[in-house]
Amino acid sequence: MKHLLLVVQFFFCFNLVITAQTGSAYEPVRYIGGETIDPSVHEGRLRYAIGVENRQTMRANRTHPEHADGYGWTYNHASNLCYWNNTFYQQYLSNPVDEHVAPGQTLMITSRDGRHWGKPEVVFPPYTPPPGVTIPDGYKGYMMHQRMGFYTSPGGRLLVLAFYGHTEDPFGKGGIGRVVREAYKDGSYGPIYFIRYESEAQWNETNTSYPFYKKSADTGFVKACEALLADPLTTFQWYDEDHGIDGFYNNKKSGQALSYYHRKDGNVVALWKKSLSAISKDGGKNFSDPVKVPTFLMSGGKQWGQQTDDGRYAICYNPIEQTQYRYPLAIVTGDDGIIYNHLLLVQGEVPLRRFSGRWKDFGPCYMRGIAEGNGNPPGNDMWLSYTMNKEDVWISRIPLPVKYAVKGKVTDDFDNLPLDGAVPDWNIYSPAWAPVTVVASPGKAGKSLQLFDQDLYDYARAIRVFEEGARIEASFNVYADTANSGRLECELTDRFGNRPVRLRFDETGQVIAAVGSVEKRVYTYAKGKWMHIKLEIEATLNGNYSLFIDGKAAVKNAPLTEAVTSLERLSFRTGEYRNIPTRQTANETNDPPLPGCDVPAKPTVFYVDDVTAGKK
Repeated sequence: MKHLLLVVQFFFCFNLVITAQTGSAYEPVRYIGGETIDPSVHEGRLRYAIGVENRQTMRANRTHPEHADGYGWTYNHASNLCYWNNTFYQQYLSNPVDEHVAPGQTLMITSRDGRHWGKPEVVFPPYTPPPGVTIPDGYKGYMMHQRMGFYTSPGGRLLVLAFYGHTEDPFGKGGIGRVVREAYKDGSYGPIYFIRYESEAQWNETNTSYPFYKKSADTGFVKACEALLADPLTTFQWYDEDHGIDGFYNNKKSGQALSYYHRKDGNVVALWKKSLSAISKDGGKNFSDPVKVPTFLMSGGKQWGQQTDDGRYAICYNPIEQTQYRYPLAIVTGDDGIIYNHLLLVQGEVPLRRFSGRWKDFGPCYMRGIAEGNGNPPGNDMWLSYTMNKEDVWISRIPLPVKYAVKGKVTDDFDNLPLDGAVPDWNIYSPAWAPVTVVASPGKAGKSLQLFDQDLYDYARAIRVFEEGARIEASFNVYADTANSGRLECELTDRFGNRPVRLRFDETGQVIAAVGSVEKRVYTYAKGKWMHIKLEIEATLNGNYSLFIDGKAAVKNAPLTEAVTSLERLSFRTGEYRNIPTRQTANETNDPPLPGCDVPAKPTVFYVDDVTAGKK
């Protein structure tokens, strides 16, 4: 009998093994790359996804709201993105200070090109109940919460959606319902309606502030709403706020913050927070039970998956299990929507949080791309929307195919690029008050890259990846504007972000070079004049570098600041290297705003041109 039990156990275990196949309901996706992040640095020591452009679309401002949203609210989060009528629509929710604390509203920002964004406009204002309706016991006001922002109907109409609930718990019995309005091609919006009431509460048209969508006289709008309600995959994104005790979700099980995509075999892959995933074989009507995918390391931040324009697949997420420290923002890619490889950096910057607030987690949070059916912008790029420190709103343009390596020598003079256009193969970090822009060169013909900075607590940054090598030669021309009041830091780094070669063009007109562990003044430069910089580097254990300025040796065979075995990046930055916050920085604080953070500083303006880099 004992032997029989052992045989039964063996076959049972064997059956579990063979059915837990990657790509099945037991393991819908797998990351095979092996790279993980180093949590001690913001970039995580990841390689860059080459050519990513990160631009701030809304910079929060409490005391000068005219520079921001017009309200001075500093908790901004949960952005969504679509492309319709040749326009990007970026939606986000907003509270005055804290997450889940009333009042709350939803705003929209639009852009024609994804680079220049207008002023935010309220699309769903703070909720005001009808006369005679009071806040239920145990709640403290009204708020907004949403996991989905857009739906493009089969007839081409764009619906904008959000969810009203009660502070501080808008879910289940604390919810009121989902609202909808139409975006028109002239930039205006139609009336607000409820499209679905919370199934766990007793809300309806008699006790809520907006009419039910069926009351609309616009039959096309009603038809668009009904097409949405009949779409089980799209509406499954609503599960977080309303669990559908009326059977609306066909009794499917769900995690939080659904993202989904269709594989090439027609199956739908569902992704949720905390590494959960499932599969649907019938277009989203039914899903397998969510399972935790062990190879995708994440916590309370969202993940985003999609098929990309190059026919491949990508998943973006914060690859760390610490909910309060959501950085860096990374991407993995694959060919079939099942197997993913190459964990690469999309956004590795974490500026100081200017405003305290509840649950304002550090880093680039809650990334969302353009969901299936919600438009495809021109070009061969993947687009992501996210918020930084839950206070500023950002956009990322990720060129396709996603790559991390360069072959051959880099030679960039910017002359053939459009003014104020994209900069191919450069990784750009461009806050609203510290933009990186292609401009007409000062003092000579042609174009150059301008780094302009008026932000006390952030900087402009531009990075060029070149072919990895141990013996590297790099050169560039640099120009400091005559009105310049700040610095430009230049570094050559290895694939992990180590900084063995460091130069600084400081505020006083000095070129400062790191010679081993010591900084030395090596040259006095003149503002309003181009100078030529050349570097020769031996990246070995006992490596060294030489620096030439306008053809003359300023540093010769100087020791590297850090030992490395190769180099692959040239970085320009209008501020000091930073690594605060750390994973030990207190997340829940009640500090005053950072001094002077709402007022532009005196400008720092540098120009970079004629960049070359590669193996010697």
